[in-house]
Amino acid sequence: MISPMQDELTAAIAADLGISALPIEEQKPLIAQFGEVALKAATLAVLGNLAGDKRDAFAKLAEAGDASALKAFLDQEVPGHEALVRTAVAEEVKRFKDFQSA
Repeated sequence: MISPMQDELTAAIAADLGISALPIEEQKPLIAQFGEVALKAATLAVLGNLAGDKRDAFAKLAEAGDASALKAFLDQEVPGHEALVRTAVAEEVKRFKDFQSA
């Protein structure tokens, strides 16, 4: 069962992407695909600002799936990583919208 919070988040993403007029069943795969692209863009943005010798540690923490440990690591090693991620995701939204209108 999808929680109301997930429904709200999905609706917000659909609005950001400009696909909210599409039927829900068409929105779902687009949002899922966009989520993968946005995650990759965010990861690349963080890695681009991470010292080379710290990338292995980042990869190990990411693989372990310990979100709090990964956040603590990024807080220490990449100050402002949240802003980097927001910017990367916003750029992906813009690219998606530009692609849609092309």
